[in-house]
Amino acid sequence: MSYSYQRIVVKIGSNVLTLSNGLPDLERIAHLVDQIAALKKRGLEVILISSGAVASGRSMITIPEKKDNVAARQLLASIGQIKLINTYLSYFEKHGILCSQVLVTKEDFRDRLHYLNIKNCLEILLKHRVVPVINENDVVSVTELMFTDNDELAGLVASMLEADALIILSNVDGIYTGDPNLPGSVVITDVRKGNEEIQSGISISKSSSGRGGMVTKLGMANKVASLGIPVHIANGKKDHILSLILDKKIEHTYFHPEKQVSGKKKWIAHAWESATGSITINQGAKEVLLSGQARSLLPVGITEVCSDFKKGDIIRIMDTSFKLIGVGIAEYGADKARERTGIKGHKALVHYNYFYLVD
Repeated sequence: MSYSYQRIVVKIGSNVLTLSNGLPDLERIAHLVDQIAALKKRGLEVILISSGAVASGRSMITIPEKKDNVAARQLLASIGQIKLINTYLSYFEKHGILCSQVLVTKEDFRDRLHYLNIKNCLEILLKHRVVPVINENDVVSVTELMFTDNDELAGLVASMLEADALIILSNVDGIYTGDPNLPGSVVITDVRKGNEEIQSGISISKSSSGRGGMVTKLGMANKVASLGIPVHIANGKKDHILSLILDKKIEHTYFHPEKQVSGKKKWIAHAWESATGSITINQGAKEVLLSGQARSLLPVGITEVCSDFKKGDIIRIMDTSFKLIGVGIAEYGADKARERTGIKGHKALVHYNYFYLVD
């Protein structure tokens, strides 16, 4: 019995694609491409989120150890991205499959118009049976423009494309009850809403090649699952791992999905940190939003408009102590919201379909 997925996002981490010396593992990359080709023959659409540009750059040029970290990353990524995509191109061509390069930054997803432009681009690639190979543009992504890691990017793309599943390939078998290197630690095979306490046993160390770790994987996987998309975390160093996951033949960590939500709500869930405006609400409105009921935020519940925003912007919704409750898309601008603050009988500022509760 297999999972009945049609569209999957596969994220391959740096530690899967690199050797112990930090250089690209070309044999592993070729095998993963073979697996993706096999999945496409089964009728699946595959979107690939791939790390490895910096490692590929490292295989082509030697730089001084004292080189500034940001500058070194830009240098290696700029050179390595060409090497990486050409590696994928040559391997996919052996199967008669086209691939494409899509480089993005966090800024591309903050604006709804840019977000939809990227979505449309990816949809047209999939329509023509092309495998999009997506990576963060490390040449221009520095400081606040950077994703936490490619796990965050993978979650955003999976949500954007309404994927049936997200598969994250790491260099371990999944999320463990403790340090994977210690005796007694076992893989947690099922994660459901309410058992997030597993985080207490996760190693906080980051990968040697990438920027992320299991803590960020857990947070991202929980978010994506809460939006209705199942998530698998498994060992990308194992042969035939993708088919083994889909055919339910290998032990790994599976995050059970909750109820599906709208595409706009999925965007809000990932883009809310870029909220441009903020308001505070009274206790009554707070209780309604926290109740889980399908209730919109009316102006009568607003106590203050704290910063300006326009119609269509994502805004922060806080209590009177300025504690963040959630975020949502504004149905009108800050000027109208100020005029209607605390007054009954006006249109909702945030419709319940476009409200996201921030945990």
